[in-house]
This record gives sequence, structure tokens and C-alpha cells, in this order.
Amino acid sequence: MNVKIDQVRKMMKTYFGYDRFKEGQEEIITEVLKGNDVLGILPTGTGKSLCYQLPALLTEGVTVVVSPLISLMVDQVKQLRMRGIKNVTYLNSMMSREERITILRRLSFYKMIYCSPEMLQNTYFIEQLKRLRIALFAVDEAHCISQWGYEFRTDYLRLGHVLNQLNNPAVLALSATATPEVQEDIICQLRRPNMLKIIYPMDRENIVLDVEMYRTSQEKTDRMVSLLKRFSVPAMIYFSSKKVCEQIAYKLQNALPQLSVVHYHGGMEKEDRLYVQQQFMNDQIDVVCCTSAFGMGIDKANVRLIIHFHIPTHIEAYIQEAGRAGRDGGTSVSLILYSPGDEEIPFHLITEELPDERQVDLTATFMEKHFNQQLDEQFEHDVMEQVQINEIQWGFIKYQLETYGLIRQNRSKLNKTEWENIRPAILRILEERKQLKQKQLFNLLAYIQEKGCRRKKLYDMFQDHFKKPLTFCCDRCDFTFDRWRPAIVEKKSNRGNWEQTLKQIFHQGG
Repeated sequence: MNVKIDQVRKMMKTYFGYDRFKEGQEEIITEVLKGNDVLGILPTGTGKSLCYQLPALLTEGVTVVVSPLISLMVDQVKQLRMRGIKNVTYLNSMMSREERITILRRLSFYKMIYCSPEMLQNTYFIEQLKRLRIALFAVDEAHCISQWGYEFRTDYLRLGHVLNQLNNPAVLALSATATPEVQEDIICQLRRPNMLKIIYPMDRENIVLDVEMYRTSQEKTDRMVSLLKRFSVPAMIYFSSKKVCEQIAYKLQNALPQLSVVHYHGGMEKEDRLYVQQQFMNDQIDVVCCTSAFGMGIDKANVRLIIHFHIPTHIEAYIQEAGRAGRDGGTSVSLILYSPGDEEIPFHLITEELPDERQVDLTATFMEKHFNQQLDEQFEHDVMEQVQINEIQWGFIKYQLETYGLIRQNRSKLNKTEWENIRPAILRILEERKQLKQKQLFNLLAYIQEKGCRRKKLYDMFQDHFKKPLTFCCDRCDFTFDRWRPAIVEKKSNRGNWEQTLKQIFHQGG
């Protein structure tokens, strides 16, 4: 690709308004323009999306962007169109059949096509992509390959096969949180052994780390009320339970009438979720009580306080969620409120993600009885109902059976002899995944209990050093809330017209 970096800078200024690159962007973009496969690890909030958006605008051919969340791809496409870049689109399961058909018929018109890994299993979509010149295949939030691929969303592990079907275009995989082990897994699953690694330290020097211990949930709630009365800053509070998320949001609304407090989780209607997201981005909401569903894609610059009322299941998720703070460079705080027994929820979630040995055997028995039957939606429903497993557990088992050839062309080919040969390997993988997930949670608990510098403890497993903090480091070193002087954000009182806001979100009305 014969594109000079000066052309990239001009394009960046013209469409995005930036005068200079952020950390790591120029190096990654330069290698992408050379046609190299790149694994880029940059800190949260450093503009990873520009690393594929700018090359896409400057090169011939189409850029396919694999995105983990519908809200993320919708927001990025919306932002690009607002900047005058009209030939971008997305395809996802929330669109109507008619909408998808319209886009598929005009696929050659677009320079960037956002989609989920699941959409890339659609045979018709792949056939249409084959007719195009794919210049770049970008995997955004590439740690999802390891984090979600083995149970929750196994189509992430099929991306290597997809690349082969598309005649192996150049690949750019981007993440903010990937241990050396996860980096190698990404490279392995994408089948790109010669991928160039461009790895930058993932710590953010403007985020202060803090952990406080309390005996009860009520004490944690009282602490949040006290802090939010004192610091009227944009804040996000993370919960693992939808029910508790709503309950605490209601309590905060009553205790803090001067602030706008709302809840957000995956069980809400899509329009309500989008409206909350839009208002928060526009400084019309002060505090969002949320689950992990409110995360990727929330690129709000001035979030000053991230609170974890519940802890996530692994330290990478914590770093991702803490990284929602301070994207404008201002000093911000990531606070964990911990009480004894808080680890029970993530331990339970880990259990729910993986089947046990009995469930694996019962599934194999069911599959054997239905040899050569088509694995359609009804069949999969029957499996889960008979064996009493959830969709995530079934996803793990199904992928393993496909990998070992016991599901072929979406039909059950499992017989007793083959199963007895394969069973030990599948159970070994199951145990390895369980141990890995438990280790990840134990790493987070060790961070919480750390007596020394929290920053050093948090990043030790990712990198061999960390940056000097801009102001404060952590509660173990030098930080107390008495010393914090955050910039106060003026809340906008005009919330705008509800219908007009939704039209803008859904790109309606022309």
C-alpha cells in the first residue's frame, strides 16, 4: 500500500480533528499500511479504532471490522457518518431481514463493514464478501477471542477459518487487556503465526486505584452516597446482579435528589438502553448503575469515578471497566468496594459458564440417540432442556464436538466408540478452562487484598513496569479522597426531543 504517513495525518485532521497521534497509533497504522498482520495492545481510551478506520479510508478495497457488541458497532458507524464518512455500515442480528438484504445488495458501496463473529457464519454474507477485495480484516476487542470464544461465543474461534475463506487478507487485532498468554491465543486462533506484535503498557497514569473494605452492602451504599454528595462527577457503578443494580439505583435516586441517577442492564428494552447511553454521553445523566452490558462502546471522555459494587470474574474485565474513566486525561478514580463473601457471585458465574462432567456425558448420550439428526433450533432447545444446561454450556460442548468431528455439516455424527476415544480430551479441556477462570478470579482477589502498591500488583502479570502516575498512585501509596480535586462537569438541563434523539441513533429520517 503506497500511502505516506503525512497523508494519514491529513486524513486524521480532516475527518477526526486530531493534530497528532496518540500512543501507539502511528506505529500500528504504519505497519497496517505495509500490509502486515498486526496484534496491537494499547491502553483503554487511546483511540484503537483509528488504527483501522484511517487505513480503511486511504486504501483500495474493503475493511471488515469484527465487533463484539451491537451498541459498539452502531455507535462507531454513527460517529463516522456524523464526520462525513457515509460509505460505512454494519450488519447484526437486531436488524430486520429487509434491512440486511438491502445492505448485502449494496455491499460493494462500502469501505468499512462492521459485523459480529456470528454474522460471519452466514454463508450468504461470506459469499458476498468473497466477491469484494478485502484489504483489511480488523478484530476489535480481540481479547474476546480468549475471554468469550471457548464458551459464550464460540464463533470467535472460527475467525481463522473465515479468514481462509476470504483469501487471507491482512489482519489487525486490537485489545487493551491481553496477557502474554492471551496474546498467543489470539495469534493461534487467527492462524497468523508471524503476526507482528506492537505492545504498549496498558496502565493509565491518570487513573488512581483504590479499594475499601466494608462489612455489609448497606455500608457500601452509604459510602457511595457520601462520595457522590461530595463529588458531583460523572460516575459509573458496576454490579454483577441486575436486581441489585436496580435496587441500589433506586436508593441513590432517593438519597441524592440533586443528581440524575439511572440503571442500565441487558434486561432492559433496547430503546431504553440507547436512551440512557445517549443521555450519559451528553452529560444529562450523572450516575449510571450498570452491569457489564454497559461498557465497551461507552467512549465518554469525562467519567471521573468508576465504582465496583460487585467484583467481576477476572482482572482483565476489571481493567477494561476501570479504563472507562479519565479518557480526557483528567485525574480519575477506580474504586472497589469489597465486603467478605463478594467473591461468591463471580464463583457462581464461572460455574454457570461451564458444564460439569455429568452434563457432558448426558449430552453425548442424547446426541448418540439422535445420530445424523439436523442440529436446528428445536434440536438445540431439546438438548438444553433434557440435559438441563444453559446456552453457554451447550456452546462449549457443541464447539468441542465440532472440533473433534462428532458434529459435521451441522448434523450429529456421534457414536459410542468415537465418544469414548474423545471424552478424556474434552474433559481435560473443561478442567483447564475451569482452572484458568478460577485463577483469573484469584488474581483479582489477590489485588484486592494487596498490602503494597496496587498499581504494581495490578499490572505485574501484563508488563514488567508501569508509568509514573500523573498525580496519585493508589490508596496504599498516597491517595485519599480528601486529597482529590476533580473537575466538576456542568450537567446539561435540556434533554432534547425523545423522538429526534432516537431518529439520530437509528439513522432514520434520512
